[in-house]
Amino acid sequence: MRVIIVGAGEVGFQIAKFLSAEGIDVVVIEKDKNKLKRITEDLDVAVVEGEGGDPSALKDAEAEKADILLAVTNSDETNMIACLLGRAMFNIPRKIARIRNPDYFFNKELLSKENLDIDPVINPELEVARAITRLLEVPFATDVEDFEEGIIKVIGFKMPEKTFLTGKTLKELRNKINKRFIIGLIERGEKTIIPSGNDTIQEGDIIYLPIKRSEIEDSAEMLGVSTEPSKKIMILGGGRIGYYIATSMEHKADIKIIEKDAERCKYLSKYLGRTLILHGDGTDQKLLLEENISDMDVFIAVSNNEELNIMGALLAKKLGVKKTIVIVNKTDYIPLAYSLGLQAILSPRLITASSILRYIRRGDILSLTAIAEDKAEIIEARVSKTSALVNKYLKDAKLPKTSLIGAIIRDDDIIIPTGLDKVLEGDKLILFALRESIKDIEKILI
Repeated sequence: MRVIIVGAGEVGFQIAKFLSAEGIDVVVIEKDKNKLKRITEDLDVAVVEGEGGDPSALKDAEAEKADILLAVTNSDETNMIACLLGRAMFNIPRKIARIRNPDYFFNKELLSKENLDIDPVINPELEVARAITRLLEVPFATDVEDFEEGIIKVIGFKMPEKTFLTGKTLKELRNKINKRFIIGLIERGEKTIIPSGNDTIQEGDIIYLPIKRSEIEDSAEMLGVSTEPSKKIMILGGGRIGYYIATSMEHKADIKIIEKDAERCKYLSKYLGRTLILHGDGTDQKLLLEENISDMDVFIAVSNNEELNIMGALLAKKLGVKKTIVIVNKTDYIPLAYSLGLQAILSPRLITASSILRYIRRGDILSLTAIAEDKAEIIEARVSKTSALVNKYLKDAKLPKTSLIGAIIRDDDIIIPTGLDKVLEGDKLILFALRESIKDIEKILI
């Protein structure tokens, strides 16, 4: 497979890093010499210096040989032109673009096969807003990923102090808990573990569990937490992410948005019906106290300044808010934010990279999410008739040790499996896998 990436910003860099590590032929087109230097120093990929919307740059990248074009510059127009050239001049089979402007993103005719032929179109702000909305619907989680339109969820949960789950092996817990459950992955500091029956859960671990939507309350009871929905929400930042969150949640909760820009406040006031818009600084302690920050169920920091987001969330936590959700673009800041006690940290760039990786993987991949700072993936895949898993009991399936099947979806049934469950052709599997086992997983699926 040959992939051309237009744009060597953080998203382009991360995707190039993933793909080159898996031996995929990658060419990166970028006009910024400093970004190109980072690519050439850190990654084993080819580079072309030039504009993504320049036909000569695509020609130098041998676009006629490409299977996929990923256009992920900061300019929607450049991304769309690159895809148009990829179609008209080089006949590249799949074009994927990052497009932020809602006027472009929601224009189905413009993006259709008859016109730009971009599939999929990825809007980072909308993807992040959806991820945050999922977190608001499962308030005890640090991460929530939906599969099968939310019928089954993978929930990340940070283990608190003093719980009957900590210190026990998974084998012991299965004997104590009278229901099927699987811990698909454990994130412990810098370590990421696909657990076996002899592994223990420790305080501070983030555990990932596949859970049927209908059993969220039962699972919360098992974890000793509440499922009370978030009713009072404060958002730092009234940009597109804050706007999208408010749009989807204002009929379910009381929402306040703090925004520094006066003109943006006017826009939000005009287009949000029930949300209270506050013109001010989200790190102003006096303002937070005046707006009863301690009564808030959740404080969401989604401004364009990640340092401001972290500081605002820390202040809100100190002033008594129950939960904090923070967006951070610099991946180096993610472990720092967790170490400071912030509950949920999301990266728009990593979410965008996850959305794109699904189309690179071999096999019938239905969805894919990178987790644990990209050390692991949750993959939803359909089992083909030629798969090595067909008609195998899980106890006999030769999966890599650093992978695990967390759920089997068979027609309308969701199975949280044991070793005695069998995989059938056409089943959809929810798989947890560390990055080093991805290639082996692909071979088993196809």
